[in-house]
Amino acid sequence: MKLVIDAHIPFIAEAVLREWPQADIYPMEPDQIDASAVRDAEVLVVRTRTKVNEALLAGSAVRLVCTATIGFDHIDTAWCDAHGVRWTSCPGCNAQAVCDYIEEALWEWQSANSQKPIAPKPTIGIVGVGHVGSLVARMAASKGYEVLLNDPPKGIGVSLDSIARKCDIITFHVPLIINHKSSIINHKYPTYHLCDEAFLNRCRPGALIINAARGGVVDEQALLRSGHPFILDTWENEPDLDPLVLQKAFRASMHIAGYSLEGKRNASQMCLDTIAAQFGLPPIILPPLPPRPSLTGTHWLARITEQLQAHPADFERLRKNYPLR
Repeated sequence: MKLVIDAHIPFIAEAVLREWPQADIYPMEPDQIDASAVRDAEVLVVRTRTKVNEALLAGSAVRLVCTATIGFDHIDTAWCDAHGVRWTSCPGCNAQAVCDYIEEALWEWQSANSQKPIAPKPTIGIVGVGHVGSLVARMAASKGYEVLLNDPPKGIGVSLDSIARKCDIITFHVPLIINHKSSIINHKYPTYHLCDEAFLNRCRPGALIINAARGGVVDEQALLRSGHPFILDTWENEPDLDPLVLQKAFRASMHIAGYSLEGKRNASQMCLDTIAAQFGLPPIILPPLPPRPSLTGTHWLARITEQLQAHPADFERLRKNYPLR
């Protein structure tokens, strides 16, 4: 069995070499994973930087695609389904890491506005109450925020209009779902530009907008025009960021909200579990990680923002070399 794997996914290559000697594993840079590289591979393990579609997989031996990420909008799932290629993602793998990111973002926002008259008990609106949103809701409640939830697919919470009108802070934790005109599938709850001009116009003056979900959930140009302060970890057209959006951000990062050692380990474990089950291999259990101290309150997000705003063209380099927290 041949496995092609993104070289920036930790733990998997070492574990496979140790536990599955019958497997051939080929760690590669994302830009090396092309049709020729995967032609005789049975398993492909990727991140969001690899577009998995007909151009990559047609005529290959790939039977299983694992993405070590929560999101899977980089995978042409319809093509995979139609051609017998199983695909899996890792929902919830880095939920705690994203929650930690939001906790630090809130702390830095409060610190920066400590001299301004703000609500004694700010209201935070959480749009999307899945693995991440649920953790963020519990964390925010423990910090004294009044929490409003919005998740129509789950039948949870209040309307999006109520979120806009009542919240001092709004954070998005939804997948990117686009209704394409050419598609026969019409999603009931699309999320592309969920935060658009109409939504922003309904928001409270000065409400903070946070997007650590997917680029495209927030209409960045509408956000600029609105004058609302904002924190972005995911971007439209990344890694080619709009320079004005980047410079106007209160905090900005290079799609690393979910980058923690724990999150990476969880994703790698889920991928290994899927591969073992698919091919009847003995399971591999990755060793637990030692406890790590909390970084909340250390201004690490401010330091990342300074780096990215000073070197926007280095988005990918900064992301690739981000030290896992």
